[in-house]
Amino acid sequence: MNAFTIKDLENLSGIKAHTIRIWEQRYHFLKPQRTDTNIRYYSNDELKTILNIALLNKYGYKISHIDKMQPDEIRTRILSLGDAQAMQERIVNELVQEMVELEIEKFEKILTSYIAQKGIERTVMQILFPFLEKIGILWLTGHINPAQEHLVTNIIRQKLVVAIEGCVTHLDRKKTVLLFLPEGEHHELGLLFMYFMLKNRGLKTLYLGANVPMKDVAYVAKLKKPDLIFTHLTATTSGFNMERMLTNASVQFAGIPMVVSGAPAQQYNRAIPAGITFKKSLPEVIDYLGTL
Repeated sequence: MNAFTIKDLENLSGIKAHTIRIWEQRYHFLKPQRTDTNIRYYSNDELKTILNIALLNKYGYKISHIDKMQPDEIRTRILSLGDAQAMQERIVNELVQEMVELEIEKFEKILTSYIAQKGIERTVMQILFPFLEKIGILWLTGHINPAQEHLVTNIIRQKLVVAIEGCVTHLDRKKTVLLFLPEGEHHELGLLFMYFMLKNRGLKTLYLGANVPMKDVAYVAKLKKPDLIFTHLTATTSGFNMERMLTNASVQFAGIPMVVSGAPAQQYNRAIPAGITFKKSLPEVIDYLGTL
């Protein structure tokens, strides 16, 4: 069983910790345990409960009403939510719950079903990016077991690789993009999605993968002369230095534009070297791809 903090519940549900504490005092659906030092912690079941209650509350149900529902009724009400955004959020929550419980077959079944209905691009944008954003903070704080991360990310990776291999397009934009993750970045899913997006839009791609020394990227760039170099950062290791990476890239890739996206790019507040552009959201990246 995982032990989640109230901050974890806030990050995963979108409900402020202050509100969660009020709900605990007034209602019966959350019963946290406490450590020897009197710090609240929550079980897998309580995480699932708060995700379900937060979703119903967001789409019109009063907390006092939800508090009187049995678990089966809560589940029925959630399944009956007809709003498209609510349905997407429900599926994201289900993926979180199956990951927490290590129900990997159920996790893959949910994912496979959505891909069959919507395609890989919509699945990534509507389901997987929100899912990864929700659980990313847990990976960074160590509040889920690394085995859970490896199991679910490998399933997602398999889906993306299959989509990349099966990508057929008659477009040919006559441009080449070099994709890589710098040393200290091992989370490959965002970059794989960019690989699919680029290939699907008729751009040639050179995919170097994760944790690549800058000198190796520079070697390929010098030989192949790509039109663009792209990296997507998710959760770098403690030794990673963004400023040093950017400075190094501006020297090594002089004359080749570079795009950096991902959460660390959103948080970076120092000067960005010439020739390097930050894209701070998925819509920004998608819009940019349309200009290539």
